[in-house]
Amino acid sequence: MSTNASREGLRNARLYEFPPAITNRHNHRKPAFLPLLSLVVAIVLWGANWPVMKVGLAHVSPVWFSALRFGTGGAALFIAQFLRGGIRLPKRGDLPFVASIGLLQMAAFTMLGALAMTHLGAGRSAILSYTTPLWVTPIAIVVFKEKVGSLRIGGIMLAAAGVATLVNPSAIDWGNPVVVASNGALLIASICWALCIIHLRYFKAVSSAFDLAPWQMLLATIVLVPLAWIIEGGFSADDTITFFASTVFVGPVATAFCFVAVNAASSWLPATTMSTAMLGVPVTGVLLSLLLLGEPLTAPLAAGTSAIVIGIMLKAIPRRNSNRQDL
Repeated sequence: MSTNASREGLRNARLYEFPPAITNRHNHRKPAFLPLLSLVVAIVLWGANWPVMKVGLAHVSPVWFSALRFGTGGAALFIAQFLRGGIRLPKRGDLPFVASIGLLQMAAFTMLGALAMTHLGAGRSAILSYTTPLWVTPIAIVVFKEKVGSLRIGGIMLAAAGVATLVNPSAIDWGNPVVVASNGALLIASICWALCIIHLRYFKAVSSAFDLAPWQMLLATIVLVPLAWIIEGGFSADDTITFFASTVFVGPVATAFCFVAVNAASSWLPATTMSTAMLGVPVTGVLLSLLLLGEPLTAPLAAGTSAIVIGIMLKAIPRRNSNRQDL
């Protein structure tokens, strides 16, 4: 594999992972103001996406909302590509990545999250959905025989304790099967995302993440529309301003714009910086859910969120004297 292809593959992996795939090949260029600003804006918007989705779900059913998200977001990216010089078709070597990201990270992750949020708070949903590193590391150790330092193992154990805090008997109404299933759906969603991270880490796409994103969103939309018909029946959203505003936010803004913004920031900032910065997404989601939706800050939510964030931060600390890609 050429050096350019390897760098492009690492850039693709960083973009999709939470935290992004970490490498010690730091970019030492001085970050420009615009990429830094775009990263901060993207983190706030992605965090705000959770309470906005919660609001939107009062006006449209969850699977249809998920289809709308990627339909509108993909359309926005196709337009952006066209204005930048033309839309590029995926190459043969890209097709597995179109399938994995489109089906698992986009369609499955978003649909499961939306279904769960019809019964759970947006803050809790944001935190449980972003536990992907818990699943990436065990898979990498067992399947790919990766070696992980004790600090990262400790971080994963702390984050796992945070998840256990959020799903402990006092935090969940175990007598309500719908609530139990919703919490499980969020963890399954995070596992779907983790499988995509593993795919991007060990197998490299030919084209860039920006070139493939609209095709992945198109595939997600093609899958979600018939699923919505089967599960929820015909499209039944209302015609309120709130519905249209939330759709524009979760699609063109929180999906298309944030994708481009993070991609721009990733080309300037070290992966370890990106890893830590992206922790702001679920934290922002929790804070905005508390402020805007009036969701209660329970002891399990506060303790679990803190443990998960600190644990993932420990995991993101780079190894010394290593040229290998970190877990």
